[in-house]
Amino acid sequence: MSDGTGLTYPARGATAPAAPLWPASPSGFRRYERTVAIGHGADAWTAARDAVVRWEVKRRSGFSVTPADGGGLRVREGGRYTVTAGPGRFAVREPVEVVAVVETADRCGFAYGTRRGHPVSGEEAFIVHRDDDGRVLLTLRSLTRAAPAGPWRFFFPVLLLAQSGARARYLRALTGNGGAPSRGA
Repeated sequence: MSDGTGLTYPARGATAPAAPLWPASPSGFRRYERTVAIGHGADAWTAARDAVVRWEVKRRSGFSVTPADGGGLRVREGGRYTVTAGPGRFAVREPVEVVAVVETADRCGFAYGTRRGHPVSGEEAFIVHRDDDGRVLLTLRSLTRAAPAGPWRFFFPVLLLAQSGARARYLRALTGNGGAPSRGA
């Protein structure tokens, strides 16, 4: 199943990165949302904003990200990228498309959707936001189901375990342990 634009699912933008509260999701997906504090103050906010729009959550978690459409690394709605996991000939290449971008004074992030050839089907969003007290937070949202076709469908239970490990790395990627400043002015 495709939405007609090359995505492997029909619910483009379903992770709603601009929405502080995630609305209802389409049925048939595993839904995941988690928010962690990653810092405090203006410096932490600026660092987190810059990092999230340059794919740093993925990159600091062990993935490489390459523009697949001639564009730059900075996220842009409609941009197509290849996310690569693993080394050399054992690498898994995941074709994705950015389906939503949000950049406001207190919220910044994006969502990408899976394209044909991705091991799973669905959407993932990385959002940094700050509250009135200056706390900087990272929210991860994802919708996942088995890929609609291909050999990866048979490995879906194993892929869910790998996804769980990747999520743990994502949630640490922008903290002091993940390489970004966790404190600010």
